[in-house]
Amino acid sequence: MAKDKKLVESITDMEQDFPQWYTDVVKKADLTDYSTLKGCMIIRPYGYAIWELIQKELDRRFKETGHENVYMPMFIPESLLQKEKDHVEGFAPEVAWVTHGGETKLQERICVRPTSETLFCDHYANIIQSYRDLPKLYNQWCSVVRWEKTTRPFLRTTEFLWQEGHTAHATAEEAEEETVRMLNVYADFCHEYLAIPVVKGEKTAKERFAGAKATYTIESLMHDGKALQSGTSHNFGDGFAHAFGIQYTDKDNQLQYVHQTSWGMTTRLIGALIMVHGDNSGLVLPPMVAPTQVIIIPIAQHKEGVLEKAEALRAALSKTCRIKLDDTDKSAGWKFSEYEMKGVPLRLEVGPKDLEKNQAVIARRDTGEKIIVSLDELEEKIPALLQEVQDNLLRKATERRDSKTYTATNLEDFERTLNETPGFVKAMWCGDQACEDAIKEKTAATSRCIPFEQEEISDTCVCCGKKATHMVYWGRAY
Repeated sequence: MAKDKKLVESITDMEQDFPQWYTDVVKKADLTDYSTLKGCMIIRPYGYAIWELIQKELDRRFKETGHENVYMPMFIPESLLQKEKDHVEGFAPEVAWVTHGGETKLQERICVRPTSETLFCDHYANIIQSYRDLPKLYNQWCSVVRWEKTTRPFLRTTEFLWQEGHTAHATAEEAEEETVRMLNVYADFCHEYLAIPVVKGEKTAKERFAGAKATYTIESLMHDGKALQSGTSHNFGDGFAHAFGIQYTDKDNQLQYVHQTSWGMTTRLIGALIMVHGDNSGLVLPPMVAPTQVIIIPIAQHKEGVLEKAEALRAALSKTCRIKLDDTDKSAGWKFSEYEMKGVPLRLEVGPKDLEKNQAVIARRDTGEKIIVSLDELEEKIPALLQEVQDNLLRKATERRDSKTYTATNLEDFERTLNETPGFVKAMWCGDQACEDAIKEKTAATSRCIPFEQEEISDTCVCCGKKATHMVYWGRAY
C-alpha cells in the first residue's frame, strides 16, 4: 500500500518545473481529462463542481446588481461579425468557421462565437426604441470557441466556459459607471470567495479589447511569479451602436445612440485557484469554493461503532458545511493523500480511540496542523475553522504577491528583476506604444494594467527616459 500511496502523491515539484506541476495537479486531482480533439478539455465532475460554485456566487452577485440572464445563438453570420471593423480584426485569427450544413455548402460562412457582442448588438437594435427601454442589463452563461495555437487546461483552451455581461445605457456616464461597478464585483469576488488578491486598473490601448473605448482588468499573480488576467470589463462607448444602428428616442424626442459595456470571467479562474494556492501535495482549495469542505475518514472502520458514528457526524455536520464520508475500503493513508491532492480544506478523523475519548482529530489542508476537538463542539468549531482557512489562504496569497512585486527605474534593472525574481514589476511609462513594444521584445513582459492607485516611482519612462505619464504593472503572463 505504501507504493500505492506514493503513486497518488507523485507530482512534479513546483520549484523544479512549475508547468509540469500544474498539469500533474490538474490530472491527479481529477479536474479534467484530455478530449479526442486537441486543445479541448473534458471537465470532470470535481472540476465542474468548482465551476458550479463559482457560477452560483457570481450569478447571485450579478442579480443583486440588477442583471438578467439571457442566451444567444452560438453561431454568428459572417456579415454580422463584419459590422464592427476593429472587433472583427481583433478576433479574425481565432475564429472557427462553419462552411457546410450537412452536405450543403453554405452561401455565407458562419462563425462559432468567440464572443457575443455582435449578437447582442443585433438584438438591441431590434428591441431598444425609447429611453424607457434602458438600461438593458443582460448576462449570458455559455461556452465560446477561440482557435488557440497553444493550449493548457483551464488557462487557454479552444473551447471554454464563461459568462459575458452585455449592457446598454442612455449615457456615457452610465456606461462608465457600469464598467467600473462590474470590475469591482469581480475584484470583490476574487478577494472574498477565491482568496485571490488582485490589482485593478486600465489596460493600455494596445492591450484593449477589440472595439472597446476602454478596458479595465483585474490582474492576479501566480505562485511562479507570472501574471494572470482574471477578469475584464469593457466600455464600448457608442462605437458598436453606430455600427449596428442602436438608437433610442430620448425624453426630448431626439434620436440618440446607446452606450454599451461588456464584461467576462472564465474557467481560467480554476487555473488561478490551482496556481495561487496549490502546493507540492496538490490542490489547496479555499473553503468558499471547495465542493467538499470537510472529508470524514473513519480510522479502523471495521471496528464496532466507528462507521455508525462517522455517518452520524456526517448527517449532523451537513447542516453547516459541504461534507462527505469516505467509507470505501481504501487504506486511511491512501485517503489522506487523495484528499490532500483534491485540496479539501478540513479532514476529520475518527477511530475507536477517539470514540472512547468523545473526540475527533481535524487536519487543516492549508497548514497541516492537527487539532483535537470534542465531538460535542464540532458543529460550532467546523465553521470557525473553515473561516480561518479561508482567511489564511488570502493572507498568504497577499503576502506572496506583495513579496513578488518590485520596482524598476531603468530597463536593465527591469529585465534583471524579471529574470532573477519573477513577479510584478512596477515601472513608469511615457504612454508611447513604441516603448511598450520595445519592453515586450527585450523582456517578454507585457503591460498588465495602469493601476487606479498610481505611484510616482520616478518621473521618467523606464524604457526611453522621456517624461513619464503613468505607473504601470508589468509582468510575464499566462
